[in-house]
Amino acid sequence: MREKCGVVGIFIPGEDVSRLTFLSLYALQHRGQECAGIATISEENIMLHSGMGLVAQVFNETIIKELKGNFSIGHTRYSTTGSSSSINAQPLVIECDMGSIAVAHNGNIVNADIIRDELERQGVEFKTSSDTEVLTQLICNAPGDTWEAKISHMMQKVEGAYSLAILVKDAVYAVRDGNGIRPLSLGKMDNDGWFFASETCALDHLGAEYIRDINPGEIVKIDSAGLHSVQGIAPKRNAFCLLEYIYFARPDSRFKKSLVHPIRQKMGRLLAKEFPVEADLVVGVPDSAIAAAIGYSEESKIPYGEALMKNRYVGRTFIQPDQSLRERNVQLKFNPMSEMVKNKRIVLVDDSIVRGTTTPRVISMLRKAGAKEVHMRITSPPITNPCFYGVDMANKAELIANHKSIDEIEQHIGADSLGYLSIENTIAATDNSEDSLCTACFTGNYPTNVPLQFDKMQLETETADRHGLQF
Repeated sequence: MREKCGVVGIFIPGEDVSRLTFLSLYALQHRGQECAGIATISEENIMLHSGMGLVAQVFNETIIKELKGNFSIGHTRYSTTGSSSSINAQPLVIECDMGSIAVAHNGNIVNADIIRDELERQGVEFKTSSDTEVLTQLICNAPGDTWEAKISHMMQKVEGAYSLAILVKDAVYAVRDGNGIRPLSLGKMDNDGWFFASETCALDHLGAEYIRDINPGEIVKIDSAGLHSVQGIAPKRNAFCLLEYIYFARPDSRFKKSLVHPIRQKMGRLLAKEFPVEADLVVGVPDSAIAAAIGYSEESKIPYGEALMKNRYVGRTFIQPDQSLRERNVQLKFNPMSEMVKNKRIVLVDDSIVRGTTTPRVISMLRKAGAKEVHMRITSPPITNPCFYGVDMANKAELIANHKSIDEIEQHIGADSLGYLSIENTIAATDNSEDSLCTACFTGNYPTNVPLQFDKMQLETETADRHGLQF
């Protein structure tokens, strides 16, 4: 799995907020490590800085000081539609009849190609290969004399997942799709300020009070008069991404006011009940599986220990867009401690097996370090279906569980045994019902219409062919 994106929006009366936006993007760095960007409003002009790389690589003190204004949005990106390229960095700024608009997007629009064709027939020209430009141009060219009306029109036309931070000359908007697939949380700042972000950990870092989640289909406008909410479209079936609980979110974030860390511990406890084994040590794959490993240890009474050290200066392996880089980075990323595992039977807990490239290398490392047995335990069901909503695993051929049985996967990864948490217990750990979550990657039950197949480079290929561009 590769990450999605993180979005931020901030307004504090009379205060330049670019530094706060920069710090909040730091808190969301785990959601994307390819590009970062900040847009602010100064004297009705949008000021933008974005680029390739980590937040700390894209920004410095001089740049932050130049981004004036008390309205701001920010974005940290992993590409899910369009390539990893500076031209696709966000926020995206477009000039419209009503003035400039900047948009930062987390998610994926599944009918972007159809809408783009319609807009191009109307004479709209596109400069990027991202679905974010499609929905932004749709807003700009929508009927209506207010931004709320234009945004609502866009929401009625697009299908898929989107949590948006939108900046115009006198306001910021938080917008969430009708299924609430991607997260977006609202916080209150001191001095009558407001703050929204993909995860509540960003609110915590800036001292904002978590108020609530943005509702599915809701448009929240924040301006000098305060906060205003309208329903852009009627809410549909609530379908919050189950992978946020399992893997994507930081453990100190909250969804529906529930902290992620104890949810992952509960997944580990339920996993120990479903798949017990005689062993000497429980080890979690850092960092997202640590809480689940602790839960497995508590339930099984097998001691927990840190036996895999993570080099935190090496980015998450799946962030690398190139498969060969992902594979090389596994050995750079983890280092087993032989004294902890030598001659021991290990229960290795992880959150998922997607392609089946990383797990065999980790197990091999533990065996070379002296582990006598390695029993793999996964805190989610097998991933058998592609995601169309902002997780870059859209090709069925990439998914090992789509074409191998659990016994075959066990043999492929080199484990002594393999157990996946059932979908029923995965959902039960979150205290949600199945009809309030998106479980499509596990069950194939998609909350929206989806294409038969998806190519993240489709818009890019079409644009290059038509206009002779390179990305």
